[in-house]
Amino acid sequence: MTKAIILVGLGGGIGSIFRYLSSLAVNRYFPAAFPWGTFAVNVAGCFLMGILLGIAGRTEGSNQELKFLFVTGFCGGFTTFSAFAAENLAMLQAGQAGPAVLYIGASILGGLLAVWWGYNL
Repeated sequence: MTKAIILVGLGGGIGSIFRYLSSLAVNRYFPAAFPWGTFAVNVAGCFLMGILLGIAGRTEGSNQELKFLFVTGFCGGFTTFSAFAAENLAMLQAGQAGPAVLYIGASILGGLLAVWWGYNL
């Protein structure tokens, strides 16, 4: 348990640094009202998580510690949107379209309302 927490924390810290630097780089070259930096990080993080989960799914006896470091830690620190997308994909692949649509809608609406509520406090 302790080793998993350290691996997730290490990966998450590195992922957060990469998120910050990536957003800065994208926004430097594509300044606009649209948040291109965040968008690029979210899409790149989802792509990377897909690659990592695909490799883990095809590898017998995949290393749980590497998943903690790279999937939960790095990708989670780089963008939590990648975890959201991967969870929805898993539900859709399991034939659970209803819960996936509910999760998507509730997450977007709930997130917007929570930010609004927190902002107005």
